[in-house]
Amino acid sequence: MLYALSTCGWCKKTKEYLRELGVAYRYVFVDTLSEPDKSEAVAAITAWNPDCSFPTIVIDNNRCIVGFNAEELKKIAGK
Repeated sequence: MLYALSTCGWCKKTKEYLRELGVAYRYVFVDTLSEPDKSEAVAAITAWNPDCSFPTIVIDNNRCIVGFNAEELKKIAGK
């Protein structure tokens, strides 16, 4: 799950890179959600990333990558 902001350049870059790697993923633009969905998303993010920064990627509910990190993204893609 990719938690992103619709206006974030790093979030856009992360989405594009995941597509290039062929990684299946879901995403949500947190800033476009209405309440209470936004509150739920923020709670989910802060459970993994207390700073609630973007992008935040939660993998299989057991691992988290914060920010754009090409090397870590390659690892999850098995590349």
